[in-house]
Amino acid sequence: MPREHSRLSSGTRRLPRPDRRAGPAGPGRSARVVLAAAVAALATSGCAGAFRPAAPGVADRAAAAPAYSASLRVSVSGPDLRGRSRALVAYRRPDGLRIEIPGPAGARLVAVARDGRLMAVLPAERAFLERAATPAGLEALIGVALAPAELMDVLAGTRPAGVREYRADWGPVWPRRIEAVLADGTRLRATVDDADAGAELRPAAFDPPPHPGYREVDADEARRLLGGR
Repeated sequence: MPREHSRLSSGTRRLPRPDRRAGPAGPGRSARVVLAAAVAALATSGCAGAFRPAAPGVADRAAAAPAYSASLRVSVSGPDLRGRSRALVAYRRPDGLRIEIPGPAGARLVAVARDGRLMAVLPAERAFLERAATPAGLEALIGVALAPAELMDVLAGTRPAGVREYRADWGPVWPRRIEAVLADGTRLRATVDDADAGAELRPAAFDPPPHPGYREVDADEARRLLGGR
């Protein structure tokens, strides 16, 4: 995933001292009006950031859905990788997973998992990576130490057993936002721009992408080529 630049900052702001000379109709009243507006704005902001629970029955239906397709905005912050990217993700239970990272001139990465194998192709670099579809395999490529089935659960609003923390902000059918802390401390955040449980995903969607003449690379080089170093 592309390198993420830190945007965090900290600082302390002093509140202005009240004007003791002001009467009820003077600057003191204006300050109270401004303060009330600020409190209202903070309250609105807090509500917008709240994680809404699923309506009755919605979580069970999402967990039972056999297929899923979505456009996501993803950020990952872990021991070895910090990045954020758009991603197109699809799965078909029990073990079909497809992750595509788009670029300006086509896909930068197409990774598919099925039958216990993970194949990742970087078309622009004419390179590919193949390994077992295990938590270690996905972590080496995208920095997320989850098995394909566990990643499916995360997207569907279900907390896998090995995840330290998990919360989902639910829409009418699927989670709209997801935050998780994995077993190794990696933080995964995803905003779901569009999700479809009714997508007809044929088995061919999880076939390894064609890569004739491509060179095989290891995970470190694949991540470097993606801009993760």
